[in-house]
Amino acid sequence: MFSISPVQTMNFGGRSIYIKRDDLLHVDFSGNKARKFYHFLHHDYSHVTQLVASGSAQANSLYSMSVLAKRQGWRFDYYVSHISEFLLQHPQGNYAAAIQNGANIIDVSHLTDVENLQSMHLDDAMQYIVSSNPSYADKKQLLFIPEGGRCEYAETGITQLACEVIQWAQDQQKNKLKVFLPSGTGTTAAYLNKQLTQQLAHLSLTKVFTIEVLTCSTVGGDEYLRQQFSQLVDEVYFPTIINDGHKYHFGKLSRRCFDMWNTVCQSGIEFELLYDPVGFLVLQHYLNSNTVNVTDILYIHQGGILGNKTMLPRYQRKFSHTV
Repeated sequence: MFSISPVQTMNFGGRSIYIKRDDLLHVDFSGNKARKFYHFLHHDYSHVTQLVASGSAQANSLYSMSVLAKRQGWRFDYYVSHISEFLLQHPQGNYAAAIQNGANIIDVSHLTDVENLQSMHLDDAMQYIVSSNPSYADKKQLLFIPEGGRCEYAETGITQLACEVIQWAQDQQKNKLKVFLPSGTGTTAAYLNKQLTQQLAHLSLTKVFTIEVLTCSTVGGDEYLRQQFSQLVDEVYFPTIINDGHKYHFGKLSRRCFDMWNTVCQSGIEFELLYDPVGFLVLQHYLNSNTVNVTDILYIHQGGILGNKTMLPRYQRKFSHTV
């Protein structure tokens, strides 16, 4: 279903880096969502009638899963911890597109047993909901995808990404390559590093090619990210986490992030406004502070630009005096 995503050169801070354009994979399944949901598009799930998932009301995964459910003819329940009154009154972005695709978006705070659920993290609340909701009793017909697609099924599509990276490195003779991507749950980074390591060994290329995955946390800090890795892969496969000394609060508007976003978008490639600005700020710090000549950088563009329809107006309203 997906062709091999192209690689383009971009000037970043006076040096050339490479951009793996996973945002161009598919109009409905771009970036890391295309990789994470690849498994469900290429395996038989005819027994499934109901998809259940959770996350934020403007998550890129919400839209992609709504398309997946619509294509497969599944009912789709999506749980959120909160929906803003503004979004309810003015549906837009991923939220509006998912509703148009038939998604049933449920605010956990409005459920009957809200007192019990409000004390839980959304992940724990989902375990309770899935196990106690009578409409989810038939587990054979139910497909539950954790927040952000953080599950073992994601490895199928990310394996394909690893193959593409290795083939590109061979074709371009990039013997020392650092692959960089910002992380939320860390699923893509963890499985990508695991698959690159295993496939280079399988192809007997470890003496010829060095490919290291670098990532940074955009949610919860470095220790949180390591905890996420530990739920997916053995420690030997943990990617290298880098940071720039700043604490980033997911979704909080930042002048530094907005300035970086405007800078990188001048390349002619549009990036999204949640993860990519943090990623490029951390990458900039890494490149500027690394005294040893840094090898080639391949930045994975993970899509998500549909979310700019809501994020960009927020930034423009906050910084209207300087935009």
